[in-house]
Amino acid sequence: MVKPASKKIKIEKIDNLPARQVTYSKRRRGLLKKARELSVLCDCEFSVIIFSATGKLTESSSSRTKDVIRRYESQKGDEGNLDQSSLELQHDCFKLSKEIADKSRVLRQMNGEDLEGLNIDELQRLETDIEGSLNRVLQTKEENIIGEIFALEAKGAELELANNQLRQEIRMLSNGNGVAFESDISPAEKGLVSESDANPSSCFSTCSSLDHVSAGDTLFLKLG
Repeated sequence: MVKPASKKIKIEKIDNLPARQVTYSKRRRGLLKKARELSVLCDCEFSVIIFSATGKLTESSSSRTKDVIRRYESQKGDEGNLDQSSLELQHDCFKLSKEIADKSRVLRQMNGEDLEGLNIDELQRLETDIEGSLNRVLQTKEENIIGEIFALEAKGAELELANNQLRQEIRMLSNGNGVAFESDISPAEKGLVSESDANPSSCFSTCSSLDHVSAGDTLFLKLG
């Protein structure tokens, strides 16, 4: 046999006082039973506090009601702090976004863009800022050029010193092989060489006389 469907009760205030009290008592017991079953089945913590129309208190809890209330207040306090932190973070993000937009607008204006909304005073301040920036750029450029010049001069001095050392080493090696540079020849020897260049006949006699020079003597050459 099909069980007839229960009549759906309209949810509204019960005007009949005895009927209201009976309904309150029955539904209260059902609510507390469902809360205890939920706690057992799902291993959760609950607390139910009910005040009747006459002010009578009914409470039920999986543990001490005060402990559950204390936990509830702590949780709500943490959420309040989190909400406050979120508001502060949103405010900081908004402030930072505004600063970035302002700096970007100033940069565009210094590049000659977005100038339509500026008045004479603002244009004058912008011109002053640009001139100051240009002066700093020119000063930095000049300092860099001077620094490069000093570096090149120092490099040139190092190269000149290395070149002089190399010449000295070549001169020492040449002297050891019996060959002398013009700078190493004495004035008397230079005169002898010049005289031989001017008088070929004397060169023959001089060369003849050189045949009698011992093999250990040094031969001097004039390097043009």
